[in-house]
Amino acid sequence: MNNQVFEPNSNQPIQSNVCLPEIQVEDDRTGMTVETLKRAFADNLYYIQGKNEFLATPYDYYMALAYTVRDRLLHRWINTTTTYIQKEVKTVYYLSAEFLMGRQLSNNLLNLNMYDRVCQALEESGLKLDDLMSLEPEPGLGNGGLGRLAACFLDSLATLEIPAMGYGIRYEFGIFDQRIEEGAQVEHPDKWLRFGNPWEIRHPELTVVVGFGGRTEGYDDDKGQYRVRWIPDRKVLGTPYDTPVPGYHNNTVNTLRLWRAGASEEFNFQVFDSGDYAGAVTDKIFSENISKVLYPNDNTSQGQQLRLEQQYFFVSCSLQDIINTYRRTYRNFDQFHEKVAIQLNDTHPSIGIAELMRLLVDKYQLGWNRAWYITKHTFGYTNHTLLSEALERWPVRLFERLLPRHLEIIYEINHRFLEQVKVKYPGDGDRLQRMSLIEEGGEKFIRMAHLACVGSHSINGVAALHTELLKQRVLHDFYEMFPERFNNKTNGITPRRWLLLSNPQLSDLITEKIGGNWVNNLEDLQKLEAFVDDPEFRQRFAAIKQQHKQELVDYILLFNDVEVNPNSLFDVQVKRLHEYKRQLLDVLYIITLYNRIKRNPGVDILPRTFIFAGKAAPGYYMAKLVIRLINAVAKVVNNDPDVGGRIKVVFMEGFSVSLGQKIYPAANLSEQISTAGKEASGTGNMKFALNGALTIGTLDGANIEIREAVGADNFFLFGLTAQEVFDLKARGYNPMDYYHSNAQLKEVIDRIAAGDFCPENPNLFKPIVDSLLYKDEYLLFADYQSYIDCQDRVSHAYRDQDNWIRMSILNTARTGKFSSDRTIREYCQDIWNVESVSIDIEEYVQEEAGLKVTKPPLRV
Repeated sequence: MNNQVFEPNSNQPIQSNVCLPEIQVEDDRTGMTVETLKRAFADNLYYIQGKNEFLATPYDYYMALAYTVRDRLLHRWINTTTTYIQKEVKTVYYLSAEFLMGRQLSNNLLNLNMYDRVCQALEESGLKLDDLMSLEPEPGLGNGGLGRLAACFLDSLATLEIPAMGYGIRYEFGIFDQRIEEGAQVEHPDKWLRFGNPWEIRHPELTVVVGFGGRTEGYDDDKGQYRVRWIPDRKVLGTPYDTPVPGYHNNTVNTLRLWRAGASEEFNFQVFDSGDYAGAVTDKIFSENISKVLYPNDNTSQGQQLRLEQQYFFVSCSLQDIINTYRRTYRNFDQFHEKVAIQLNDTHPSIGIAELMRLLVDKYQLGWNRAWYITKHTFGYTNHTLLSEALERWPVRLFERLLPRHLEIIYEINHRFLEQVKVKYPGDGDRLQRMSLIEEGGEKFIRMAHLACVGSHSINGVAALHTELLKQRVLHDFYEMFPERFNNKTNGITPRRWLLLSNPQLSDLITEKIGGNWVNNLEDLQKLEAFVDDPEFRQRFAAIKQQHKQELVDYILLFNDVEVNPNSLFDVQVKRLHEYKRQLLDVLYIITLYNRIKRNPGVDILPRTFIFAGKAAPGYYMAKLVIRLINAVAKVVNNDPDVGGRIKVVFMEGFSVSLGQKIYPAANLSEQISTAGKEASGTGNMKFALNGALTIGTLDGANIEIREAVGADNFFLFGLTAQEVFDLKARGYNPMDYYHSNAQLKEVIDRIAAGDFCPENPNLFKPIVDSLLYKDEYLLFADYQSYIDCQDRVSHAYRDQDNWIRMSILNTARTGKFSSDRTIREYCQDIWNVESVSIDIEEYVQEEAGLKVTKPPLRV
């Protein structure tokens, strides 16, 4: 190539035959080379954070890096949204009260395939990536499995290139920041937004209005049709904040849209001018409370009202937004259910059925029958619970005051539905009463799960047993009425977060042995079985587990001030604190071991470290008392010289996604010990098994399918089955029979009752003792001996380390079924009827850069 070079201040070229290389120009906002990333990082520090290296704090560096990564996402994000609009694709809308996304920086780096380049760019700039990633606040927008499942689903939807959007609430303070103070859980505000959130983009132009209270009035429209108008007495604004959700190594970036509540009139000047300064901002305070905190305590009528306000607020915002998006392309609603699939993640968003009917009938003036057909064919309902108290019911009087038009619509839905029931089951008054959307009695309640069942074309459980129990018991009448609507979708987890990110050493080993295809096809892990008897592979697998254990030992020493033996068996139970999950049964076993040592200090006890973590709902007295008992037992056991360090008990405060990423790879034994028939699925059990932990568990939730997958020899089973639990309760369960007939159990309970674990307040744990002796709702006594015997088998098995590692490898190799990719494929095929859409992005060409408007701006 003969390039002309010009003399300064001259138009005459210098003659040269030097061949210069072709110069490749990268856009600073999309380029991926190390040099471009360094330049973009410095520019964002300077022009967004307003700092240079002399002024910047570590958090400034984190923010600059986050914006640098977000720039790369935006290119794909805008192309994804544009493609969906241009191709008029069917889109999945996932409505969930929780989205427990975890830290975004590491996940986005992984999915964009720029982890190593960013690491190099930072090192050459004098910084370390790990240091900056640790500074990212973790949004606590979920309490446990429900919110984490929603996050895994969004990851899989983007990875599978499925057009999708998540909808939820942008909680200002999330669930709460858990601290353990003097052994007790103390809740503090989770101030995750105090320094801003670089991953979100606010869209005030898409703000919608949500009404509350007021009255309804009838009128005739211009065609003489009777209509109803809702006149709210309070209006709240919903403003969306969008977060990108990238797929793994593709160009798809879907959207998580979270709504923030605000007042329609934030400041009343007349009230302020009269001297009532607090009253001038009253509306602002009440409105913003709606998106203030996840799951306010509903033990009071005010808390109960706030929960319903939250649910209706985000559902109404989301449905209005979905309709607005649809109507930019379509003039009528004929194709709405063919272009829109809405999935209700449990009962929290089920008010959406009445809200969509209100919008279609009242606002867009469709006929009832047509609106109902569209509604029913748009919604799918996922049930996540077998606990009757978790199937939400709202007092009719609360609906009457807060959502009067929706109450009318629900009564109309109920009337028409019960007429169908009468036709199919004539003369069956009991069935009518059981299936009614309205629970009659001293006080009337609206049954939200019934509304979801009636108004959805699909009803699914989240594990094989769970779905069968829904059919047989919880929703049996609805199964008989609509058998074609019921289906199972066993939950799954994303291997990107729960293996690639949390266990990169094991991920590298797996890829070395079987290639990298397993990341998007997790069932490829079964190829690892070919190496299960390979001594070198087993040694490396075991070394990785030991490395994670040592890292967790260091973390526990730093944050819990407890020295833990890294060679002990790590016996782990980390999950939401609830009585049915039976953390308490684990505590009874710890005390059983302690009693054995106290009787004979020289007894041969396998060294164990019991690790607990999880949050109890602020108003859940018994769950919080169990946390106190765990810490009280830890204080005694960890400091008793007779124990000699053979048993250690640790409660790790502030359980979160990032803490889970430290714990799951380090676990040897996973405690999944819920009362059979109570756990819908569980996903923690999948994360543990994927990372090579063995499970001790009951035949409950997804445990059954995990045991079938990994093999009965690689799973420690104990306890009653769901049917045996049902039969035992039907016969009349008396926990006292077990207490008096089992000396070992009696010794444990008597030690708690005597105040041995809290001598300064001997009656502190009396409510736990009384609950177990006189009720034992979750059958801890009935399962106690089976659990103890099974734990003894665990101890025996762990002593044979060679065989234990073999079982551990098989757990990893055989858990491919439990990928959320598989779950989402099933939803797409069986419920949503949606297909993948590939996203193409154009390479940056400097000559073509710049804005070229060829059509009027989009109207909103």
